[in-house]
Amino acid sequence: MAELESARHESHHRLRALGSTVLIFVASVLALLAVVAVWANSIIRDTDRYVATVAPLASNPDIQQAVTNRVTTAVLDQIDVDALVKELSDAASERGVPPKVGTLIGKLDGPITNGIKQLVSTTVMKVVSSQAFETVWTDANRRAHAAVDKALTGSSDSVVEVKDNQVSIDVAPIVTQVKEKLVDSGLAAASKIPDVHTDFVVMQGQDVGKVKTYLRVLQIVGNWLPVIAVLVAAAGVFTAYHRRRALIGAAIGVFLAMLLLGLALTVFRSVYLDHLPAGANQGAAGAFYDALVRFLRSSIRAVGALALVTALGAFFVGPSRPAVFTRHFFSRGIASGPDVALSSGLKLGPVGGFVHRFKTWIGAAILLVAAIVLFTWNYPTMMVVIWTAVIVLIGFAIR
Repeated sequence: MAELESARHESHHRLRALGSTVLIFVASVLALLAVVAVWANSIIRDTDRYVATVAPLASNPDIQQAVTNRVTTAVLDQIDVDALVKELSDAASERGVPPKVGTLIGKLDGPITNGIKQLVSTTVMKVVSSQAFETVWTDANRRAHAAVDKALTGSSDSVVEVKDNQVSIDVAPIVTQVKEKLVDSGLAAASKIPDVHTDFVVMQGQDVGKVKTYLRVLQIVGNWLPVIAVLVAAAGVFTAYHRRRALIGAAIGVFLAMLLLGLALTVFRSVYLDHLPAGANQGAAGAFYDALVRFLRSSIRAVGALALVTALGAFFVGPSRPAVFTRHFFSRGIASGPDVALSSGLKLGPVGGFVHRFKTWIGAAILLVAAIVLFTWNYPTMMVVIWTAVIVLIGFAIR
């Protein structure tokens, strides 16, 4: 009978261990998905977040070069070099220049074209490198994001419309500034350049329907998925027979999930750049990708740091020799605190007794406040997690 009871008990432990392992694995996967979902939802729905993501690109050399090439092409398409050369030849004839010289001017269309291209390119680069471009870039991206939000949600408060099933960034103000500077430089033909709208397509219409579906899913799970991940992890820890070890395992699982996600971002960057269309600016595409996932990487580091702190905390409250030694080492230093305070003439009064009497509740309150801070902080960074952990440790040290 005793052997049967022992076997039943052991089987029960194995089932609990298996259930705990499965729940912890699912929680780790959900944590990975939650980080991505929250990031994607914030990028799509939060205009300020999106602008903060792409605004630094205005000073990126690769982005500046890509915009320079696009604007230069748009401006040159509006300048009739043949007509300009003919005007020069006619002007030379009217001023009594020998016919051979006028004919020679007519044959200089190649060098003149190259000179105009160089002048336009240099002028565009100066404009794109100025502070004015940063303002234009930020405003254009803000309007484009409003158009994306309108296209995906059907909201009517956006002043930008999606035309021809495309959402684009218009940098026409840059063309206008270039036009004015070319005229000031003596290129009178630039004054005839009409208003040119140079667009950067950020979304194709064929993708809008799919993204609408994805957005709806993100709206449903984006805010709840982190909570679900925590609840599943808690269920996995509660199911386990050795709950402290299960907590360490859950924290390590989340930490490994964040490592995997960070690695996936790096691999996907290479895949993305390798599949760009022919002639695309890889430097600009890489810079845009890095900017777009910057906050995602920050979230990965924050969640990874929180998981690592949790695993270390669960380990150091355990019965292992390193954990006991560490607790004993710090407890001796902390225990001497009141004696040091008294020897320094500092009277603790009733506060010391109160803290000692309710130290368990004070510890629980510290952990609760730390949890509230992390869960209510919109976009906690790794440093927020680290400083929160430091403050918690200090709170436990002085209680």
